[in-house]
Amino acid sequence: MNLPPHPLPPILRFDSIALDLGGRRVIDGLSFDVARGEFVCIVGPSGCGKTTLLRLVSGLLQPTGGAVLREDRPIAGPSPDVAIVFQDYGRALLPWRTVTGNVSLALEAAHVPKAERHGRIMALLDKVGLHAHADKYPAQLSGGMQQRLQIARCLAQQPTILLMDEPFGALDAMTRQGLQDELASLASDAGATVIFVTHDLEEAIYLGDRVVTLEANPGRLADIVEVPLARPRDQLLTREHPDFLRLRHGLYDFFRQHH
Repeated sequence: MNLPPHPLPPILRFDSIALDLGGRRVIDGLSFDVARGEFVCIVGPSGCGKTTLLRLVSGLLQPTGGAVLREDRPIAGPSPDVAIVFQDYGRALLPWRTVTGNVSLALEAAHVPKAERHGRIMALLDKVGLHAHADKYPAQLSGGMQQRLQIARCLAQQPTILLMDEPFGALDAMTRQGLQDELASLASDAGATVIFVTHDLEEAIYLGDRVVTLEANPGRLADIVEVPLARPRDQLLTREHPDFLRLRHGLYDFFRQHH
């Protein structure tokens, strides 16, 4: 497959990567670039290596073959400006810490002076709509609020790259849509590069600048789909746009062929 080069310089490059785990090839010959500030969604059937891809970017795994490059240098290990948001927000948060304490964790790890932490935490909680819940514990929050808290804690790292592993998959439809809009706005304001794994094809189109589709067993690149939808996007108008409907039909056809 000959894909045109992306017009912006890449912050990440997957260069013919292969990965073997437990004697099985999980990813094979995968190549594509991610531009700085881009929002890229990854979709594909189970077993295609979506979550594994995030672990490679985070430096938690090293490829068996090829290279994962950040600004032309191989990623050798975890970096403090790469943050990960998990689907299981309940386990990601520390139940014995308040909302403020959970966000503070990222600042403590970055050795931010104690005198500076409160102001930065309150500003982040304002952004994610949790200012009034600063003294509550995670168990006192709804699922959507807990996920907002996890996102706030990741943003406290001031990430250059934000990795998201099906972060809204366990939430109801209305909560999910609200968080989609908040995330798009927060990522744009922060100038972060986002790689977002999802099983929800409409979510991928709604959020992404591009959608990367993978084949399974082993994971290989199937296609890269440009999303020509203007930002900011609207949950009703964007989803009714002819381009959105065209992309949705195309992705559903892909999934029917690969299941």
